[in-house]
Amino acid sequence: MKSSQSFFNENQFYITPSDMIEFLYCKRYIYYMKCLGIDQNEEKRFKVMMGREIHKKRGEQNKNYLPKKIGSIGKMIGVNLVSEKYGIRGSADEVHTLFDGTMAPLDYKFATYDERLFKTYKNQLVMYAIMIEETFGKKVHKGFLVYCREENRLVEVCVTEEDKDNVCLYIEEYRKIMDGYYPEATKQKSKCLDCCYKNICIKI
Repeated sequence: MKSSQSFFNENQFYITPSDMIEFLYCKRYIYYMKCLGIDQNEEKRFKVMMGREIHKKRGEQNKNYLPKKIGSIGKMIGVNLVSEKYGIRGSADEVHTLFDGTMAPLDYKFATYDERLFKTYKNQLVMYAIMIEETFGKKVHKGFLVYCREENRLVEVCVTEEDKDNVCLYIEEYRKIMDGYYPEATKQKSKCLDCCYKNICIKI
């Protein structure tokens, strides 16, 4: 990852991986939700509620289980992470120490894999990687996703230095929106069909 001075100061807010998922799905979503403060009523969304229940149960089950297939020799559950340098924070479902001395985040998803990796999911893992490296001083070269709607299918995700640099650029753009910049609408109009802001977005 390219070295740079911190662009986060005490008067700014922390960005979470969940914030980044919303941002990468549609940048206007963040504008309406965070910049204008318009509630998205996420408590009513089925997948959100199911996802939270799965994370709660995972924290209570198999606390001592180490998945050998990923080379885990130790793990932490529900790990609070932060990067003061980049102004990001979040809680990883699991953080594993691997046999080669590196570390890796593991996240559970209430979703199916369908032989493709969503950009939003990957960049969430990359954010965890950045925070793990700053918090624990260990390198992160990969992360893992568990797809709970596909019999807990485990998918390995490569994390490169370029991935980390790209996420840092996303963080800068996110803060630009929070300063009042109105971003372009998503080019994937199918995303608008189930969006709670679609009526507002159409009018502006």
